[in-house]
Amino acid sequence: MVVRRIGKIAVVALAAMLVLVGAGALAFIPFGDGPEYRFRRVFGTSGEGPGQFDDPTGVAVTAERVFVADSRNGRIQVFDRQGTFLRAFGERGDEPGQFGRPMNLTVDGDKLYVPEYFNDRVQVFSLDGEPLTVLGGAGTGEGQFNAPGGVGVFPGGDLLVADFYNHRVQRLTPDGEFVRKWDTTGEAGVAAGAFSYPTDVATLDDGGFVVADGYNDRVQAFGAEGEFRVKWGGPFAMNIHGPFNGWFATVTGIATSPDGRVFVADFYNDRVQVFRSDGTFLTDFGETGDGEFNHAIALDIAPDGTVYVADFLNDRIQIWQPEAL
Repeated sequence: MVVRRIGKIAVVALAAMLVLVGAGALAFIPFGDGPEYRFRRVFGTSGEGPGQFDDPTGVAVTAERVFVADSRNGRIQVFDRQGTFLRAFGERGDEPGQFGRPMNLTVDGDKLYVPEYFNDRVQVFSLDGEPLTVLGGAGTGEGQFNAPGGVGVFPGGDLLVADFYNHRVQRLTPDGEFVRKWDTTGEAGVAAGAFSYPTDVATLDDGGFVVADGYNDRVQAFGAEGEFRVKWGGPFAMNIHGPFNGWFATVTGIATSPDGRVFVADFYNDRVQVFRSDGTFLTDFGETGDGEFNHAIALDIAPDGTVYVADFLNDRIQIWQPEAL
C-alpha cells in the first residue's frame, strides 16, 4: 500500500510539474491579432539567365520596381512590380560596379545601397545601375567592415550598417565618415545592445532603428538617440531559438512598413513574422500551403503594403499582400 501511495504521489507531482512547465512556456508564446497575409504569386527560377536566380539574398522595392540581389550570379536584377524582368547590372568581381555576394538591399530616394559580404564594402548606385560611391573596406576599424549584411538610411542621409563578423552596427555619414557604433567589443554577446552576427538593420519613422540580431535569434530596437529600447525573440530574448510565435531560428532580414510594423525573415523557420515596433507579435506567414518558403532570407515592403520575400533555396521571389488589398 505504501509503495502504491508513493507511486501515486510521484505521478501527481510529475503531472503538476508538466502543467507548470507548460504554463511557463505559454507565457513566452504570444497570440497574434493580424492582419493576415495572402500569397499572390512568385517570379524567378533557378539558373543564370535573365529573370533566373542562384541564391537570391536581398530585395528592395519602390512604387514601380523590384531590385533583387542575385548572389552567386554576381549581379542585381530589376523587375516591374509584377515580376517581369527589365534589366540587370553587375558581374562577379571586386571592382566598382562588380559584386562579391551582394546581400540585403535598400532603396532610399534615388539610390540603391548594396552591402557585399565578400568585398567588405557598401556600394551605392543610381536606380539605373550607375555606380556612384564605394563605402568602407575590409577591417575592424571605424568605418571598415567584415562582411556587411544590411543597410538602413536615416532621413538626413546617414547610414546604418550591420557589420556581421565584427558583431556591431555602425553609423556613417553619406560619404562614409564614421559617426558612432553599437557594441564595441568585436565579440559576440547576448546582453542588451550586444550582437551575435547582426545581418540587417532598418530605420523607424521616429528616428530609431531595429536590428536583425542574426545568431542571437532576436530583434533589438533602439531609440532616436541610439539608446536601447527593447529586444524580442524567445524567452527573455536570450539566444533561445524555437518555432513558436515570436521566436526565431536565425534572423536574416528586417524591414519596416509605412505604418511602422516590423517584418522579420525567420530563416530556418521558413517564414516571415510581423510585429509592432515594440515587439508585439501580430502574425506570420509562409510556413505551409501556397507560398511555402524554403528559407526566407530577405524582404521589403512596397509603399502599398505588398511584401516581397527572397525565397533563398527555391531561387525565387514571393509576393504577399494583406487581406485588405
